Amino acid sequence: MTITISDIEDLPRAAVELLEAIGERRIVALRGKMGAGKTTLVAEMMRQLKMDDEASSPTFAIANEYHSSETGQTVYHFDFYRLESSGEAYDIGIEDYWDSGNLCLMEWTENIEDILPEDTLFVEIEELPDHSRRILI
Repeated sequence: MTITISDIEDLPRAAVELLEAIGERRIVALRGKMGAGKTTLVAEMMRQLKMDDEASSPTFAIANEYHSSETGQTVYHFDFYRLESSGEAYDIGIEDYWDSGNLCLMEWTENIEDILPEDTLFVEIEELPDHSRRILI
C-alpha cells in the first residue's frame, strides 16, 4: 500500500489512512532518512487518536508514552537512534512494551533489527524531489 502526502495540509488524511492500514497490528517500524517526517507523522497520528498530550521526539528519552482519557488507549513511541545494540533495547524492557497489547510506534529500528518481532509492520517514509512524502507499507 502507498500513501502520498503532498503537503502539510495532507497530513491528517495520511495519518488516518496509515492508522487504518495498521489495523489491529501493534508493532510498527517507521523508517526513513533523518528529516523524512517520522516524528511529524507520529504526532499527527496521536492527534487523530485523541491522545491527551502532543507527541514529541523520544530521541533522548528513547520511549514516550501517550494516553487518551477519551478512549482509554495507550500508545508507546520509541526512537532507537541513540542505541548502540539490541541489548540496550532489552535493558529498557522492550519486550514488556511489545507484549502490552498497546500500539508501539518505533523509529530507527535499523539499530535493533535483529530482535524485531516477526509480526512487525514496516512503514517506509520517503521524501520525494518535490518535498512531498510517499509512505510505503
